[in-house]
Amino acid sequence: MESFYILILAFLALLAAFDLFVGVSNDAVNFLNSAIGSRIASFKTIMIVASAGVLIGATFSSGMMEIARSGVFNPEMFTFSEIIIIFFAVMVTDVLLLDIFNSFGLPTSTTVSIVFELLGGAVAAAAYKIWLQEGSFLAVASYINNEKALAIISGILISVVVAFVAGTVVQYICRLIFTFDFERIYKKIGGIFGGVALTSIFYFLVMKGLKGSSFMKKEYIDTINAHTWPILIVTFIVLTALFQFLIKYKGTNIFRIIILSGTFALAFAFAGNDLVNFVGVPLAAWESYNAYISSGVAADAFTMESLKQAVQTPTIFLLLSGLIMVLTLWFSKKAHRVVQTSISLSSSTQGEQEQFGSSLPGRVIVRSAIRFGNVVNQIMPAAMRRGIDSRMVKPAPVKGEIALPFDYVRASVNLVVAAILIASATSLKLPLSTTYVTFMVAMGSSFADGAWDRESAVYRISGVLMVISGWFLTAFSAFTACLTVAIIIFVFGEWAAVLLMAIATISLIRSNFFSKEKDDHSLAILRKSQMTREEIRASIREAVNTSLDSTVQIYRNGLISFLDEDGAAVKKARGEAAALFDDISRQRGLYYRMALESTGNALDDDARHFYYRALTNLKEACHNLRSVMGMMENHLANQHRIYTGELKENLISMLEIIACLPKTLAQPAENDVEARKALPALANAEIQKINHFQLELLRLIEGEHLSLRSSELYLSLLQCSREIINRYTIVVVLQGEMSDICEGAAA
Repeated sequence: MESFYILILAFLALLAAFDLFVGVSNDAVNFLNSAIGSRIASFKTIMIVASAGVLIGATFSSGMMEIARSGVFNPEMFTFSEIIIIFFAVMVTDVLLLDIFNSFGLPTSTTVSIVFELLGGAVAAAAYKIWLQEGSFLAVASYINNEKALAIISGILISVVVAFVAGTVVQYICRLIFTFDFERIYKKIGGIFGGVALTSIFYFLVMKGLKGSSFMKKEYIDTINAHTWPILIVTFIVLTALFQFLIKYKGTNIFRIIILSGTFALAFAFAGNDLVNFVGVPLAAWESYNAYISSGVAADAFTMESLKQAVQTPTIFLLLSGLIMVLTLWFSKKAHRVVQTSISLSSSTQGEQEQFGSSLPGRVIVRSAIRFGNVVNQIMPAAMRRGIDSRMVKPAPVKGEIALPFDYVRASVNLVVAAILIASATSLKLPLSTTYVTFMVAMGSSFADGAWDRESAVYRISGVLMVISGWFLTAFSAFTACLTVAIIIFVFGEWAAVLLMAIATISLIRSNFFSKEKDDHSLAILRKSQMTREEIRASIREAVNTSLDSTVQIYRNGLISFLDEDGAAVKKARGEAAALFDDISRQRGLYYRMALESTGNALDDDARHFYYRALTNLKEACHNLRSVMGMMENHLANQHRIYTGELKENLISMLEIIACLPKTLAQPAENDVEARKALPALANAEIQKINHFQLELLRLIEGEHLSLRSSELYLSLLQCSREIINRYTIVVVLQGEMSDICEGAAA
């Protein structure tokens, strides 16, 4: 039996190392985003600062390890054999759940999942134990540390609201003080701003965080607690004087110091709060095993009171975990890619593709907020309103210059406020989602900065609601899944555990070594915003070739599947058509960014106009394709009649016309003026064939006993075919005109 426990411990250690790697790869954006987005320092400098924060912060996380040991359940109620199964079920569930959520692209939180997995595993163990003893299941509550568990769960949920409100209030105050033209005010009060920011960081991160460090002696902590205010006052005065001197006489950019300090603080807070999510359970399992071995009592008789004792986690384990996180930060390509994507997509420029769609609650909130704002404006004195409005005037964008996602003031607020909130929770030994807190602070600061205008507010609010709903989905899934895994192991024993080990290992290997990474189309599109006319020409050609082949293939597969009454295949085709439409829409949205970043070259601007016209036609063709696929899906779902006989033959003949479209619109027409002039006539000839099928329908309606619904779908299919031919013919003609511009300019 002991060999089985050693196997579990080794497996948990492996999962801990993997969790550290994945966790930092996904969450590095939390503490790197603001510094890189504001371009306050070189990437290497920012990475060095963040690495120091992660490594040192890891040693301050010892107190948080109590969450895994006794924060959710009462360990004295369980034996070692039960507790080790709880810990094993938690880690296996964590791996499988993360893989499933990532596969479906659903939002998740390692903090939320680990807390509710511990809760689910403890409930399973308690319920199984009560069932064996034929007791009342109401006694399950006595196995749970109800007070602490409720504090943890409510703390995680409340932190989302607090983070948004704090980000909004602090940013609004700072913006009223500094305005968007902050350089002028900054020279007068920049020292005070820097003093407040760094003193706050020092207090929440160091003075309040010392109690969780693995090396700090109690007498030192007591001395600091007894002299808190004198230390803070002296720190504030010294820092303010120093910063004001540097601004006035050395021309130092204090925002650089604040933002880099904030990056260090947020990385520090991240490591201190989130390390328990990755290694807390394996370390608790290791401590449990040591206590069990030392006792000499049987595994099913030795109760785990020792886990309630305050134990300092060995610093070497924390440093080793921090080192793995730092190495991941430097060498993980995924971490770098996530950071770069987040920076590129975080611009507040209006009119671009939003990361979140709109939702009914989002629309209701925006509508209510607008009405409330109108009421406030009517009540507020006109002089006060004008004064506030004058402080919130944004500078006009410079033509051809790429705007930063956020300026120094907002970057400072994002970092300092998020770091303070996370460090405060860590000092109270409350885990919270650093991802959610950082995201909500950033949303609050952007809201206060006026980035949520009427063009983007509904999408941003829908995104916030999506994050909150993701919290509940993660919590429910983690609890249910871990409870199920633990019950399986309790009922079926060691072989079930070994089988789950194998499944978890296969899942890790599949998702990390054999999965195909999806290209980030949004990031690739954003990089094209300053294309020359030749690059635009190549981009149009690529878009046409790709979308035409995809359109023909999706149309063919969808219609054939429809005629075969294969509902699943039609649904798949409808999904592919929707994805193609979204991709073309994102590419067309690039025109707006092109206009903002125009270089003023007339020929390049003409090329951009051709780009817009070409992509608009592609979008309309895909829109029709998506609509008709949805109509066919509904037709099958409602069990309506499928076309037979002559109508079916006509549809198949129509598909043959569409299948020949790529050949008809071959690329040589782009450079051959005569061939290009002949294209409309060729397209019209094909459309006349489709028109003939429509005339045939009028003759066949009565004989085939077609309903109005079936007739409308048939006509929609014919119209979709005409639309595809027309739109792609127009695009190819535009390609030819675009070529004339490029070649004329070259001559």
